[in-house]
Amino acid sequence: MPKMKTKRGAAKRFQFRSSGSIKRAQAFKRHILTKKNTKVKRQLRGSTVVHDSDVALVRAMMPYA
Repeated sequence: MPKMKTKRGAAKRFQFRSSGSIKRAQAFKRHILTKKNTKVKRQLRGSTVVHDSDVALVRAMMPYA
């Protein structure tokens, strides 16, 4: 049986933490930032964790992570 391929887009977007949770970047931070106030932009800074309902989907896209 051949190896399963990792979805390359998922590999670029997600990182697995040692605790088992999956790290992801925040959305809504690429363009059209002049309309957004400073508080919103500050709260979107940094990274967050993938929601529990989506973890199985991410793991299926990255079988060897």
